[in-house]
Amino acid sequence: MDHLIDAQSAELDRDRRLQRVWEIQRKLEADVARPMLGWRNEYFTRWPHVRNLLPHNSLYNYGRMQEVWLDK
Repeated sequence: MDHLIDAQSAELDRDRRLQRVWEIQRKLEADVARPMLGWRNEYFTRWPHVRNLLPHNSLYNYGRMQEVWLDK
């Protein structure tokens, strides 16, 4: 899929690019792909021995973990 997306991004001809987009669309529908459309704190899970890891409103917001520790 990554190759198809890169190929359609590089395509200069409008009609050929549209054909590639439709091909990507068909493959995604055939694979029943489910992209993540939202993120909620209620979906956050963790092990009970992980301490001080607080959920945020973003899936990509866990780069800094200097306050997280393991109680094991």
